[in-house]
Amino acid sequence: MKLFFRKQEYIILLYRLFLAYVFYFIARFLFFLYNYDVLEVHSVGAFFKLSYYGLAFDTAAILYVNSLFILLSLLPLRVTQSSGYQKLLFYVYFITNLIGYAFNYVDFIYYKFNFARTTLSVLEVVENEANKTAMFFRFLVSYWHVYLLFLLVSLLWIYLYKRVKLRPLAHPLSTKTYYISSLIGFVVFGTLIVGGIRGGDFNKSTRPINLVDASKHVKKMEQADLVLNTTFAFIRTFGTKSFRKVDYNITDEEIQFYIKPIKQYTSNEPTKPNIVVIITESMGREYIGAFNKNMDIDNYVSYTPFLDSLAQHSLIFPNAFANGSKSIHGMSSVLSGIPSFLDAFTSSSYANQKIESLVSILNDLDYDTSFFHGAPNGSMGFLGFSNILGFDRYYGMEEYGNDDDFDGSWGIWDEPFLQYMKSTLDHKQQPFFSTVFTVTSHEPFVIPKKYDGKFPKGNVQMHEPVGYTDYAFKRFFEAAKKEPWFDNTIFVITSDHPNQVYYDVYNKTINRRAIPILFYKSDGSLVGVKNELAQQIDIYPTLMDIIGYDKPFRSWGRSLVSDDGVEPFAINHNASQYYMLRGNFICAFDGKLTTGFYDINDKSLENNLIANKTPEMEAAEKACKAFLQDYFERIVDKKLSMDK
Repeated sequence: MKLFFRKQEYIILLYRLFLAYVFYFIARFLFFLYNYDVLEVHSVGAFFKLSYYGLAFDTAAILYVNSLFILLSLLPLRVTQSSGYQKLLFYVYFITNLIGYAFNYVDFIYYKFNFARTTLSVLEVVENEANKTAMFFRFLVSYWHVYLLFLLVSLLWIYLYKRVKLRPLAHPLSTKTYYISSLIGFVVFGTLIVGGIRGGDFNKSTRPINLVDASKHVKKMEQADLVLNTTFAFIRTFGTKSFRKVDYNITDEEIQFYIKPIKQYTSNEPTKPNIVVIITESMGREYIGAFNKNMDIDNYVSYTPFLDSLAQHSLIFPNAFANGSKSIHGMSSVLSGIPSFLDAFTSSSYANQKIESLVSILNDLDYDTSFFHGAPNGSMGFLGFSNILGFDRYYGMEEYGNDDDFDGSWGIWDEPFLQYMKSTLDHKQQPFFSTVFTVTSHEPFVIPKKYDGKFPKGNVQMHEPVGYTDYAFKRFFEAAKKEPWFDNTIFVITSDHPNQVYYDVYNKTINRRAIPILFYKSDGSLVGVKNELAQQIDIYPTLMDIIGYDKPFRSWGRSLVSDDGVEPFAINHNASQYYMLRGNFICAFDGKLTTGFYDINDKSLENNLIANKTPEMEAAEKACKAFLQDYFERIVDKKLSMDK
């Protein structure tokens, strides 16, 4: 057909990209052979299954690396068929591909030392070496077989590339037809590239895949590195340089005093209650009346009648803050006590390591552990990170199995999904630990049509879905309290981060991270209002304290129910600044310099007091530096578990 004048060029482009897939598979197979004893893959079937899942990461890597080559191949220039232009494409193709491809061969050897795919962070190690040339030649001698393999495979790749050549057409068509076909090519290939980089779909909840997504396909964490390829790992860690060790001249004694990263509680007798943690999508503290009684907000309206009622019988913290700004930040902060600052920990090259958390400790105590999220499986990176944490089971939209309850954007409506969670828990062996991450209270701010008019529209779009999610909680608790497991269960309700703001007080810089934290147990043992500073990372150690876990464990947070020697604080990152809230002050720190001190009530950061520094301000500054120094050291050195 005349319309497809460039058909031959497009077929050859696809062939050349297909070759990249072939050689990435070869690299994966060789990586498997070199590291067979540590990858925990013991059958041919398992290898091919993991290789299949690896196609998504190969696709992303190939498209990243070949973006220039694809663009040059698609340009609407008749000169593209000339031998000179084809030679240019040849050099662009192999210079970019072989550089990217070579990283995979590094991991044939390096993986056994690092137990992770090589990422950009390796450059930080190499840059401090003075004998780079000597190192190169030493590796060349020691691992000559890897270099030889790379050379032979590269020559084979070049040979196969040259086997298929573009033949100039004897009868080129009109300029109009040429440009129409070029436009079609741009649209088709452009769409495929976007989908490929995003992991193979265009779902609204999907973002470009990263390293943690490999974990959703595996049962053992080592296998995730077979799903990945090193080219992808290297590219996707560009921009994550914030994960490097820092030295603020803070001593170990000062870290112990200000942060006490290893906690141990002995004030409560060991018990094994069920634990249910509810992380509510975008449920800012602003929306919940029980958390705003002392805020003195004119004409305040609450949109959560059930949570307001439950709060009367709960232990609540109306001065709590999120440790990150995104949903996945909330998950890692609440469940593993690991906050995210400039970059998400879960998207970094350090996420795939052994992590001590609520999940790992409760697994050791023989709890049945499960994670519920009503979105398509893998959305937000939750499935991958839940596997890293070690949950026994993950329940997503796929397990729910009824797309009639899909909200059309994010996942299953909160009300039916919470009922599904309750029914699933009814059949769990006690004790169990379960976390649910809700989905409805979010943009596009819609609720099921059958509830039109039931909940107040409020003043911003967020208010109506907040009312619906609150009602979903009510229905969940009404059903759960009829079950025998209910009275032996600790419930925690919090949020990942706030959303739309109506009241000015919550639009202040610090209050943009204001969230609720609530603990409930039906026997009334957890009741009261504590106005001290609290944060997401405090939930993990607080639960360990409540259940009487008496062994040492890593936690940057603190217990909210007993004095563990750490003064209440909250830390997070906004724009270019870290903010440490402690005592009567807020310390602003840019990672190198302290830029300001503010009164703890000056949440809009209007009056900088840095010119009149006091000892209490200095203590807040040291606490901030102590936290960051220990945080980055433990993450980079892979010491997030007491086993390390």
